[in-house]
Parts: sequence; C-alpha cells; structure tokens
Amino acid sequence: MEDIKSKNENAAPDNTPKVTGIGGIFFFSENQKETRDWYAKNLGLEINSWGSASFESRDLNNPDQVNSLQWCPFKKGDEYFAPSKKEFMVNYRVQNMEGLVAKLKENGGTILDDIATYDYGKFIHIMDAEGNKIELWEPA
Repeated sequence: MEDIKSKNENAAPDNTPKVTGIGGIFFFSENQKETRDWYAKNLGLEINSWGSASFESRDLNNPDQVNSLQWCPFKKGDEYFAPSKKEFMVNYRVQNMEGLVAKLKENGGTILDDIATYDYGKFIHIMDAEGNKIELWEPA
C-alpha cells in the first residue's frame, strides 16, 4: 500500500485562489475589558497583550503547518469595521491573495483597499453582498 504522505509530496502544490479557513472573529462590545474578563473567567480564554485570544491548530494535509484563529472584541462603533454597519467581522485565511483579488474584481466584488503586506502576512478588506466587511489574510 502506497504511503499517503509520499503520495502528497509528489503532488503539485494547490495554488487555487480560495479561502482555506477562518483566521479571526471580531465583534463589537459595549465594554471590552468586562467582555474579555468574562470569557477568561467563564470559558478559560487566555487573553494576550493585544486584548485577543489566539487558538492554534494544525493543517491535516500539512501537519508541520500551525494555523491560528484570533478572537477579539472591539469597542462598539470602532471604525475598523467601516463601512460595514454590522457588529462583527470575520477574517478568512486565504491562499493566493493576488489571484483571489483578481477573481473578486472580475466578478464585480467590492474591494475596500489595496493588499497590505506585513511580516506575518498579507491583508485586504472586501464587502460581501450583504454589506459585511470581510478581512482576508494570507499568512506569510
């Protein structure tokens, strides 16, 4: 029987522009400190110095790769969510950011800014058909 790992090592890497997971969940809070404290006390979330919690997981197809999901309450009305009027924002982890942005533009998608590159990855913000601001992140 052929080893699955050796079979995957011979396969060409998948570079399809697409979402590969959730990178973060962000929402408005009337009182960020109280909200963080409640989640820490009652649900055991470990809040970091940025006021968020980070959850790590491994990619089943690439177990050496560690993924993370960020959870963070924002001050109600924070402009970071604009122009959305919603009280939440989802960050999707993606692969091939440039290809995905080209696909969105081709399909008439609303792109809010240019791709920004940092040492921890690339980011861009878009709007979906329901007026939800979405943050796309391609890890470095």
